[in-house]
Amino acid sequence: MSAFTLEGGLGVLMLLVFAATLAARGDDRRWIGWVATAGVAALLGVAMFLIPVGPRLGGAFVQDGLAIFAKRLFLVATVIGLLGGISAPDAAFKRRAGEYHLLVLASLLGMLVLASARDLILLFVAFELMSLPLYALTGFRKRDGIAVEASLKFFLVGSVSSAIMAYGLSFVYGAAGTTQLPGVARALAAGDAWLVLGLLATFVGFGFKIAAFPFHMWVPDTYEAAGTPFVAWLSVAPKAAGFVGLFRVYFDGMGAEASAWGPLAGGLAALTIVAGNLMALPQQNTKRLLAYSGIAHIGYMLVGIAAASAAGTAMVLFYLVAYVFGNMGAFLVVEAVARSEGSEHVSAFRGLAQRSPLLALSMLLFLLSLGGIPFVAGFWAKLYVFWAAAQSGLYWLVLIGAVLTVVALFYYLLVAKKMYIEAPVSPVRVHLEPALALSVILCVLGIVVFGVYPKPIVMAALRVAAPLF
Repeated sequence: MSAFTLEGGLGVLMLLVFAATLAARGDDRRWIGWVATAGVAALLGVAMFLIPVGPRLGGAFVQDGLAIFAKRLFLVATVIGLLGGISAPDAAFKRRAGEYHLLVLASLLGMLVLASARDLILLFVAFELMSLPLYALTGFRKRDGIAVEASLKFFLVGSVSSAIMAYGLSFVYGAAGTTQLPGVARALAAGDAWLVLGLLATFVGFGFKIAAFPFHMWVPDTYEAAGTPFVAWLSVAPKAAGFVGLFRVYFDGMGAEASAWGPLAGGLAALTIVAGNLMALPQQNTKRLLAYSGIAHIGYMLVGIAAASAAGTAMVLFYLVAYVFGNMGAFLVVEAVARSEGSEHVSAFRGLAQRSPLLALSMLLFLLSLGGIPFVAGFWAKLYVFWAAAQSGLYWLVLIGAVLTVVALFYYLLVAKKMYIEAPVSPVRVHLEPALALSVILCVLGIVVFGVYPKPIVMAALRVAAPLF
């Protein structure tokens, strides 16, 4: 199987969706979503049979264990996100479903290339290919002023982050004399100050991409204004791609030099955990609450980066798997409730357990997973990340993470209180379209199965992380 099988197959799928868009008639074109979803699901099936192969394009493109693991994760998240959005009632989405899915697939192509990029130029181009469609998707409802404003803010912040990253990469190239990451690793071992400065600037660019504090300012407005199924996908897939990029640049082939980035990542992790959790406390809009919660989770993942070890990297990968199912599931339940109640406010969840007990139970499981309660996937994710940090002697960071986890439980359980204790405003049952229901079920299965039996994913993550060091 070729190293470019997934990328080539996705290119063919994009052409098919484009042709379907040109041929579509009528005002409801949501059937194109089924074409895109089926195609991505087929690519996921192919990805399960991928095996590592040698470098391509002169070493710029690699299909190693990390790339394969990441690509499977991106495809899983995209299938769930597309399923959740197929039945969206928005008139603009019905009419322009072809554009929507083509943009999602274009961004996904950028993620697939990014996972395999071992060259600075290819990495930067892949980042931009991933990011540019996201700006358009955020403002997809062009007549909604709030969505357009959020899209503009996202675009401006993203442009600044890209400029900072490009500036940093220019220093890296000037100091190392090559754009190949193995050459950068060798140059770093020589202790070039300009190279260190370039990598610091690049790290700031990554901070914007993954929405770490204080580079998070685009997240709350973007999440609140954009369509919820898209936000569910935006909250996990591009962030996972950002972390894979971090692994490539700062760990892949760096050897003993990788530990130099631990203190920087540790400080950023502590700030992000504290800021994300504290800013989530006063939120009354559920999407904004999950936005700040997501910032805090980026901090927990940075704890694994701070460990600067194979175990820390592996546990971040496992955390990303748990986060995909837990966070996407929570956003999709918000979408279901919002379609029924016409509101994304926390109060819309009042009495949900009495009206739709299974949906309320699903949301409770997602919240427990995000909060790190046994025995769902999120519990093992936090435990393993803290364990990897403790192995590296970062006990102070583990303490901060553990204390702020208790703070996070407070605002997660406030939503649970609305669902299970407070009386419903209306006795009407929340209706779930089949596609949306299926996406929620997939997320529930993910956090429950990997909560009960996390070993296969943990071992797979350890296998792909070890060669980086």
